[in-house]
Amino acid sequence: MAQTEVGRIDKYFRKVGVAALELSTTIAVGDKLRFSGATTNFEMKLESMQIDHEVVESAAAGADVGIAVPERVRRSDTVYRVSD
Repeated sequence: MAQTEVGRIDKYFRKVGVAALELSTTIAVGDKLRFSGATTNFEMKLESMQIDHEVVESAAAGADVGIAVPERVRRSDTVYRVSD
């Protein structure tokens, strides 16, 4: 299973379960993502994401995106795209 770093968590909004991250490469809806940190380790399929409260299907490197996550994440956790 190969993985490529796609960004790092910048902020986590606990009440709504949304993570904000700055991308280092392009991601798209449907990608399988892995979140990794000192106390974080889970995978999820990217169902949707937003840029400035607008739903987008993909986002390029340098974009700040918001995505709903099923578990708590922490600032500076690393996000990877996982491919089988």
